[in-house]
Amino acid sequence: MTAPPSPSAPRRRPHRPGGHLVGAYGLLGLTALLVLIFSLALPRTFPTLDTVDSILSNQSIPAVLALAAMVPIVTGAFDLSLGYGLGLAHVTVMQLVVNDGWPWPHACLAVIVGGALVGVLNGVIVVFGRIDSFIATLGTGSMMYAVTGWITDGGRIVPGPQGLPAAFTDLYDSTFLGLPVPAFYVLALTAVLWLALERLPLGRYLYVVGSNPRAADLVGIPTRTCTVYAFAASGLIVGFAGVLLAAQQQIGNPSVGLDYLLPAFVGALLGSTAIKPGRPNAIGTIVAVAVLAVGLTGIGQLGADFWTVPLFYGGTLLIAVGLAGYAARRRLRSGAVAARDAPASAAPPGPPSSPTQDGGAAGTPS
Repeated sequence: MTAPPSPSAPRRRPHRPGGHLVGAYGLLGLTALLVLIFSLALPRTFPTLDTVDSILSNQSIPAVLALAAMVPIVTGAFDLSLGYGLGLAHVTVMQLVVNDGWPWPHACLAVIVGGALVGVLNGVIVVFGRIDSFIATLGTGSMMYAVTGWITDGGRIVPGPQGLPAAFTDLYDSTFLGLPVPAFYVLALTAVLWLALERLPLGRYLYVVGSNPRAADLVGIPTRTCTVYAFAASGLIVGFAGVLLAAQQQIGNPSVGLDYLLPAFVGALLGSTAIKPGRPNAIGTIVAVAVLAVGLTGIGQLGADFWTVPLFYGGTLLIAVGLAGYAARRRLRSGAVAARDAPASAAPPGPPSSPTQDGGAAGTPS
């Protein structure tokens, strides 16, 4: 008797590396395209070292804040208190240095530690209070704005005739290797977050918590602790951004932090469509900030009206949210297809071995 025909192997979909490359590096290509377009349109002003220095310097704080927004998004949460926390941090530094006479290193360290504690508070309220992160962080942000107004009494903190210590203002104004120092802060922070999220167990835990909290609980990942850690890291980064903002502005303005909230979320959400589409990541966030920086700089040099900036950010935010959702769904679909089409890793079990006369298994020594 002839053996029955073996079942045909499952048909796999053809691998398309081009689509993956476009999704991962499309924003980099868009950045290069924008640079080319503005260089051709503005040959005397855009492709210059002054423009490069301006972008690296002016976009450092938005980049740091976008990285701060990115960390809670990894866990599926949002921190809307970022702008309020930035405003509180920078006026607190000015208050401690100008009015209270603290040495600037102590004031900066206190503000950064205080930012981390505020982040822990946000995480505890979200996780243990079981309050949606939008509502919880909006509430704590409003309270931080009230504290900012109480510190400044509704006015500005202006240094005396002697000004601020030169070493403090050099945190933002100095250069290294011919480039603004804040650009190196951004690079260092990006490297730290990339290492923590992509190479350390804690980062993998955060991604699992963000993708499927129930599954994270089932495999023993401390989801609540991880979420608090994410908010704490975000608050610490916001405190550092507040120090940079104080060194840049050299004046305590209680309302300036709110201007950075929308750019931070646009960068973080748009960044989840680059490098590793479908998941927030540090390098993708920096690429997104670069796209925004080049676009805004080019628009500004073209002489656009002031209202084009919020229009640009608002439209980009809508596009970013849509692309992030599409990338996440595509990532889930590709994972499901790969799991369905993958061949079985183990060979099908053979017939059970027949027992021997003395009770041992066949083929085994008795």
